[in-house]
Amino acid sequence: MIDKVVASAAEAIADIPDGASLAVGGFGLCGIPSALIQALHEKGTTGLDVVSNNCGVDDWGLGILLADRRIRRMVSSYVGENKEFARQFLSGELEVELTPQGTLAEKLRAGGAGIPAFYTPAGVGTQISEGGLPRLYAPDGSIAVASEPKEVRTFDGADYVLERSVTPDFALVHAAKGDRYGNLVFHAAAMNFNPLAAMAGRITIAEVEEVVEAGELDPECIHTPGIYVQRVVLAADTEKRIERRTVALADGSAR
Repeated sequence: MIDKVVASAAEAIADIPDGASLAVGGFGLCGIPSALIQALHEKGTTGLDVVSNNCGVDDWGLGILLADRRIRRMVSSYVGENKEFARQFLSGELEVELTPQGTLAEKLRAGGAGIPAFYTPAGVGTQISEGGLPRLYAPDGSIAVASEPKEVRTFDGADYVLERSVTPDFALVHAAKGDRYGNLVFHAAAMNFNPLAAMAGRITIAEVEEVVEAGELDPECIHTPGIYVQRVVLAADTEKRIERRTVALADGSAR
């Protein structure tokens, strides 16, 4: 077996070139591979084509790459927490392929399973299937690039739209534990898009909060087998942010 642990996040992402496609795990601010993203930012990599549920926030996660114009195109489901994302998209600086969340998850899972495309009911009868959804605006506000119509077929009396799977060049994920062979365990809600992104990437890089020796992980508790992972890096002190803090008042109400 190969020891997949590398010494630093900078070493782990050193061969990611300009223009690479990336699948990035996380949901909102939970399970973000922030150490790997920071290393990529420091390296100066640009022209990236990113598949991720969202694009971080203005000053954290993928948002730091976006702010410095390092991302050329995003395939995402939810972008409402990042004002710079909205500004770049509406001003024609960023191409965006908005994708239903379940469809995005299946694009990653199916890609990792070797399935090139699949049919789903999500988006039938909308611009998702019929085309015309803006992907890139011109500076004058007109639509420079719009989505194309997709194949729709009927199965058992219901319509389904054909969606292509994704297999990005690299995947960046965050896990609670990883062993030297690349087996990963995710904690609670951080098991969101991380296992799916890990499957899809041709080269998957995992930052982990704890590195353990081979045999220390219960095989029944492993979420992502090491066959999907090429590099593991320790990132024990990464920041964990709370997206929206809600506190209870003495009268039982919340704010």
